[in-house]
Parts: sequence; C-alpha cells; structure tokens
Amino acid sequence: MSWVDRLSEKVAHRCLEKGLVVWLTGLPASGKTTIASRVAEILKKERFKVELLDGDWVRKTINPDAGFTREERRRHLLRVAWIARLLARNGVIVLCSFVSPYEDVRREIREIIEEEVPFIEVYVKCSLNECIRRDPKGLYKKALRGEIKNFTGISDPYEPPKNPDLVLDTERLTVDECVKKLFDKINKTINF
Repeated sequence: MSWVDRLSEKVAHRCLEKGLVVWLTGLPASGKTTIASRVAEILKKERFKVELLDGDWVRKTINPDAGFTREERRRHLLRVAWIARLLARNGVIVLCSFVSPYEDVRREIREIIEEEVPFIEVYVKCSLNECIRRDPKGLYKKALRGEIKNFTGISDPYEPPKNPDLVLDTERLTVDECVKKLFDKINKTINF
C-alpha cells in the first residue's frame, strides 16, 4: 500500500449524504452532555463527521450574549437549531445538548430541522432531587439560595417532552446503557 493510500485510509470519513440532528433535553445535571459526548466519541471512532453542540460551549463562544428569560432562551435555541440544520444537511451527525425547557420551543426546533434532515428528540429523564444531588457545577445550590434567576427546575419550569423519540432514564439506566440506546437509535435512523 502506498503512502497516499495509507493517508487516505487514515483520514477518510464515512460520508453521509445528509446527517441528522439529535437533540438531548433534560434538567441541568440529568446527564445530557455526558451521554452526547460518549456517543460522539463512538461515532468519531467509526469515522463519521460529528459535532457536539453543548449549551455551555455555545453560550461561551457562539452566543455569549444569550440570557435566561423565556424569550432569550427561545432565540438562543432557535439559533442553535439553524446551525445544527446547516451542519446536518452537509452530512454531519449533530448532537445537541441543551436544557431546552419549553415544549413549544422544542416543537419550533423540530420544525426547523425536519424541513431538511432527520431529527431525534431525546428526553434525558432524571428527577429534580437527583439532579440537585448530582449538581456538578454547584448551580442548584446557588439557585436555591436565590443567587441565580430563571434557573430551570427551581425558579423556571421544565416541561418534559410529551412524545420524545427516545427516553433515557439516567436514574434507572447506567451511562453505558443510555449510550447504547442512543447509538442504536441513531443507527436505525440513518442505517449505517
């Protein structure tokens, strides 16, 4: 095998004509980003083009002026939906990890994305008490003390999806079980 063939083999990606958008929603600390990151790693090992759009990263880089009122969250999430759609229509599997607390906004997100590419809404289910117990960033403690306004689950509502495409109950399933279920759902959707 020539060096060109070895190089091509090393860098080649499995190209999809169209990718898809996987939107993980759930309370803060429910496990969305952990699951999305693990699935992204697996898909990358399989040489798919993958992007993970995480709430914290997007707020730091693309949308640093995004606030937390209902309308500010809506604008923020709809911007992300358009970015995800653009990536997916170019063959990228896009994993979006956002609290996205409102049912009507998630419906708008689905409408934007499904005009061009497949969409999977994943409800990362976890009780508020368990999320508070986990609290990796200490945000629930601050919200409970009144230091953070409009905090989902405390001073702002979370509306669980009524008909998600997949439910991952992170209190009953291990991370590996959740990752496998999501990977299988993606596989079934795009048949790779």
